[in-house]
Parts: sequence; C-alpha cells; structure tokens
Amino acid sequence: MDKILEILKSIRDDVDFENETLLIDGGILDSFDIVSIVAELCAEYDITITADMLEPKNFNSAAAMLALVESILDEE
Repeated sequence: MDKILEILKSIRDDVDFENETLLIDGGILDSFDIVSIVAELCAEYDITITADMLEPKNFNSAAAMLALVESILDEE
C-alpha cells in the first residue's frame, strides 16, 4: 500500500488518499489523473491495466487500486 500511496501523492499531493473513498465518484480525480496513475502503476508493477478495468470502482480509493493491482498480479 505504501508504494501506491507514494505514486498517488506524486501525482496529486493535495488529496488525502489514505482516507478518501470517492476519488472518481466525488470528482476528485479527473481523466488526466487516472491516465497518470495507470501509467505509474503499470510501470511500477510491470502490469497491464486494460480498458475494461478502467471503472470507478477500481479507482475510488487507494485500497481499490491496490486490490486491482493484486488481482492482476495474481492472474499472471
């Protein structure tokens, strides 16, 4: 989780990623933020996040993003 929080804070240091659970649904992150987050997660974890994974439920919180990364890694 620490690595994901580090990535998120490097993209948007004004957001409380540790506690926020409506990053997408609450309009906190925009499409440019998501593109940056996806690129960083893919690079850091050597994974591919496909278009069908780009759902709000996967990006509404740091915990959701961690779960997404873990599920991709488990499939590999």
